[in-house]
Amino acid sequence: MIKTDMIDLIANELYEAEKKKQSVEKFTGKFPELNETLAYEVQERLIELKVMEEKTKRVGRKLGLTSKPKQIAMGVHEPSYGVLLESMQLFEGESISIKPFIHARVEPEIAFIFKKELKGPYVSPADVLAATEYVAPALEIIDSRFHGFTFSLSDAVADNSSSSRFILGERFYHPANLDLRLMGMVFKKNGDVMATGAGAAVMGHPARAIAWLANKLYKTGQSIQPGEVVLSGSLSAAAVIAPGDQFTASFDGIGSVDAFFTE
Repeated sequence: MIKTDMIDLIANELYEAEKKKQSVEKFTGKFPELNETLAYEVQERLIELKVMEEKTKRVGRKLGLTSKPKQIAMGVHEPSYGVLLESMQLFEGESISIKPFIHARVEPEIAFIFKKELKGPYVSPADVLAATEYVAPALEIIDSRFHGFTFSLSDAVADNSSSSRFILGERFYHPANLDLRLMGMVFKKNGDVMATGAGAAVMGHPARAIAWLANKLYKTGQSIQPGEVVLSGSLSAAAVIAPGDQFTASFDGIGSVDAFFTE
């Protein structure tokens, strides 16, 4: 099969899977040539489809596989990334129906909002912090389009790194006086503590993950733009969502963010 045909076919199948809430088989079984580079081309085509069909626009990026245990489990040595669209953003205080999802999960993250362009190839964590206008608590809803939430790295990347929705806390904070590496986090489900963690769970420092992203994007002629949101990676394992569940992620110094799910 011609490469462009394969990219279009996979992107269209993933788009239809999300739209119809029907999971699909991994593509790497059918297309062994689907490596990480091609998978990012599929992701780009998928995003183009969604922008066109959903009349939406790009608003940022998300990082995945930012913890060492996740990388080991996937057999990789670096994170992955996906694109955030305006149509993916939800807001605190509104009930979220689980009907649009296949098998959604939720993760606590620190969001960065940028005031300056971040362009590789030599972006450092210090550069990331200097370019950051605000940080905020965030929840990311991930939802793989693959059966059983099982996939290879290439499959996940093609599937926009399992992106689905995201929620930002309503108050934003300047990062200058915050130690994001040591910032504590408590993740609760229905009032019970599910996990605790710190910013260091994300590659030793969340800004290091974003520096990696900026340098990775440079290889395809892209950069992080002013005004964009970047979700820096989960501080704990993802939690399965059921109707009636309420999740809260609380972060030292920057407050909390909540999400309530309904049928």
